[in-house]
Amino acid sequence: MRTKILSDQKENQLIIKAYTKLLRQSRSVISKDDSKIIKKAFRISLEAHKDMRRKSGEPYILHPISVAQICVNEIGLGTTAIIAALLHDVVEDTDITLKFIEKEFGERVAKICDGLTKISGVLSPGSSIQSENFRKMLLTLVDDVRVILIKLADRLHNMRTLDSMSRSAQLKNSSETIFIYSPLAHRLGLYTIKSELDDLYLKYTDNKSYRLVSNKLSETKDVRDKFIRSFIRPIKKKLKEFDLSYKIIGRPKSIFSINNKMKKQNKDFEEIYDLFAIRIILNSDIEDEKTHCWQAYSSVTDCYQPNPDRLKDWVSTPKTNGYESLHTTVMSNTGKWVEVQIRSKRMDEIAEKGFAAHWKYKEKLKGGTQFDDWISSIRDLISQKNYSPQEFLDDFKGNLYNEEIFVFTPNGDLKTLPLNSTVLDFAFSIHSELGSKCTGAKIDDKLVPINYKLKSGDQVNIITSSNQKPTEDWLKKVETSKAKLAIKNNINRQRKNLSSQGKDLLKRKLKQLKLEFDENISKISSYFQYKSIIEFYFDIAKGTFNIKRIKEYLDHLKNVKNKSKNKIIEIEIDRSKSVKHKDNLNGRIVEFEGKKDNIDYSLSKCCKPIPGDDIFGFITVNEGIKVHRTNCKNSPELLSKYAYRILKASWYHESNDNFISTLSIEGTDRVGVIDDITKIISSQLKVNMKSINVDLKDGIFKGNIELFVSDTLQLSKLIKKLQKVSNVNNVIRLDL
Repeated sequence: MRTKILSDQKENQLIIKAYTKLLRQSRSVISKDDSKIIKKAFRISLEAHKDMRRKSGEPYILHPISVAQICVNEIGLGTTAIIAALLHDVVEDTDITLKFIEKEFGERVAKICDGLTKISGVLSPGSSIQSENFRKMLLTLVDDVRVILIKLADRLHNMRTLDSMSRSAQLKNSSETIFIYSPLAHRLGLYTIKSELDDLYLKYTDNKSYRLVSNKLSETKDVRDKFIRSFIRPIKKKLKEFDLSYKIIGRPKSIFSINNKMKKQNKDFEEIYDLFAIRIILNSDIEDEKTHCWQAYSSVTDCYQPNPDRLKDWVSTPKTNGYESLHTTVMSNTGKWVEVQIRSKRMDEIAEKGFAAHWKYKEKLKGGTQFDDWISSIRDLISQKNYSPQEFLDDFKGNLYNEEIFVFTPNGDLKTLPLNSTVLDFAFSIHSELGSKCTGAKIDDKLVPINYKLKSGDQVNIITSSNQKPTEDWLKKVETSKAKLAIKNNINRQRKNLSSQGKDLLKRKLKQLKLEFDENISKISSYFQYKSIIEFYFDIAKGTFNIKRIKEYLDHLKNVKNKSKNKIIEIEIDRSKSVKHKDNLNGRIVEFEGKKDNIDYSLSKCCKPIPGDDIFGFITVNEGIKVHRTNCKNSPELLSKYAYRILKASWYHESNDNFISTLSIEGTDRVGVIDDITKIISSQLKVNMKSINVDLKDGIFKGNIELFVSDTLQLSKLIKKLQKVSNVNNVIRLDL
C-alpha cells in the first residue's frame, strides 16, 4: 500500500511539473483570466483521463499537456489552442460531450474539439476511416486552421513517444505521417516540425539508415563547427560595412533529407556536400526587409563565388505557404559548396512556425494572406459529395505540393501553380468556364497544346473554342485539384445529360416492343451485365450499346418460358477476378500473424524483399497477399490508406531458399574489372548470378547485376566485398 501511495505521489508531482511548465511557457501569450480558463480545462481533462495510461505506462494526462506545450512553443498558438489541446481526446475517449465543452468553454473550442475527434464505428466496405477522419478535420479547417495545427502537434508528440508502441503500430503511424502529416506541415510552413516528422518516420521504418546518418552527423560535428566559424568570418566583416543588425547560425540538414540525397545520388555520407546550411537572420523593420536581404546577399557573394543556377528568390515572390527567404549556394575556400539562407527575423519566425506566425504579422503586411486561396481550394474539395474517401485523400494530398512555379496572365498578374502544371491547370485556375473551353495557349507568340507543361516566367494567353468540352482524358493532363474537380464536375454534367437522352431512347424502344418500362428496366440492364442503370443509359446515348439488341432480351425471355413454365432459372455471373499466386520457391517462407500456414502470397516485385528485411503483408484485390518491405516506396501509401488490409508478417527461419536481388554498380573502366567482380560473386562467395548488364561510356561503366541470395546478411557481405574492388566507386541495392 505504501508503495502505491509513493507511486501516486511521484506521478502527481510529474503531472503538476508538466502543467506548471506549460503555464510558464504560455506566460507571454495568456492573461490572468486566460490562466483561470486553462486551469479549468486542465482539471476537467485530468479527471476525465484519471484512470487512463499510455502504452508507455505513464499517466495519459501527460499527452494532452505535451500537445499544448508544442502548440505554444513550437507553433506559437494561444489560449484557445491550449484549451482545445488539453481537451482534444476527452470526447473520443471519455463520457464528456461536445455539448458540455461548448457550455464550459464556448462554441469555438467545441468546434475545434469536434474537428479533432475521430469518427467511430465501422464504415461501408471500401471506405477508409483515415480518409473520413481527414475529411472531418478539414471541414473545421476552413473555419479555423487551429484544428490542423493542434492535430500536427498531437501527431508530433505521438511520433516522439512511438518507442512504446507495437511494431505494427509504429509502421502504421510512421506511414501516415510521411504520407499526409509531413506534407501538411510543409504546406502550412512548419518546416521544423516537418523535418522532425520526416526524421522520426525514417527512424521507425529504416532504423539502420537513420542511425548511420545520425552517428555520422555526431562524429563530424566538431569539424563542421570549425568549418562554419571559418566560413562566416569574412561575411561578418562585410555585413558590418552595411551596418546590418544580424545573427548567423549553421544548421545541419535533416537526417531524412541527407539519407534521400545519399540514395538519389548513390553517394556515401562523406560525398554529400550540403550537409548543413548557413542562415543569416536580419533584425529589420518590415519596410527595410527586402533591401537588407539583398545587401546581405551582396556581402556573401563579395566573399564567395555564387552558383548562378542555385539562386532562389522567395523574398520578391513568397511561396504559397508564406515562406520568404533568399537562398544561394556559394563555393567555399576549401572547394565545397555551401548553401546560405538570408531572411529577416519575421521571415524566420514564419519559416519556423508557419501559419500561426503569418497571422501574427498579417495586419502589418499589405494584402491578404497567402493561405486564403489554398483554404478556398480545400473548401471546394470538401463540397464534392460524390467523392470516394480515397479520391478525396488523393486529391487533398495533391494540394500539398512541395515545388511551385510562377507564371503570368496576359495582363501581367502573377499566378502560383504546382510544378508540372499544364496550360489546362492555368486556365482552370482563372475560371472553370475558361478551362472547359480551352483548346491551347500562346506562350511568347508560340502556340502550345493544352497539356504543355508550364515553366516559371511563362506568360500564358489562353485560346478557347465554344465547341470544346472536357473529356476523361483531361484528368491525366492536369496537376491541380481545382482543375480535376472542375473537369469531373463537367464530365458528370455531360454524363447526366447523355443518360437522360439514353433513358428517353430506351423508353420509346420498349414502348414499340410493348414492354412496361418500370417493370423491365433493371432486368434488362442486369441481363446485359451493367452494374448500374445510369451506365446503361449513358452507353445507349453514346451509341456504344445498340438499342436494337433489346430483342436479344426478348428472345431470352421466350427461351426461359419454353424450357420451363415453373422453373426459376438463375444466371450466375462469376465476377471473381482474383488470381491466386504462390512463390515459385519450395517450402514455407513467410508467415502471417493470425493466419494459417497454407496461405497464398507472393513477394512484391517493386521492392523484392529477402529474409532479413522488415516486411508486412498487403491484401490486394486481385492478386492475393503481396509481401512488401517496410521501406518500400509504396509502403507509406499502403500502410496509411489501407491499414485494414495490412497483415503482420515475418520470415520463416527454416527456409533454405534463394531470392532474387539487384545490385547497381558503377566505376571507372580498367582491363579485367568486370572479370574481378564476377569472380568475387561466383568463386569467392559462391553466389549465383541470374544476369549481368553493364554499359561503358567515356571510361565510366554502369550496370545492374541480378543475384540469388539467401538473406540481407549475405547481400551486405557481398556489397562490402565488391566496394573494395579496384576502380569500383559505388555498389547499392536497387530494389526500392
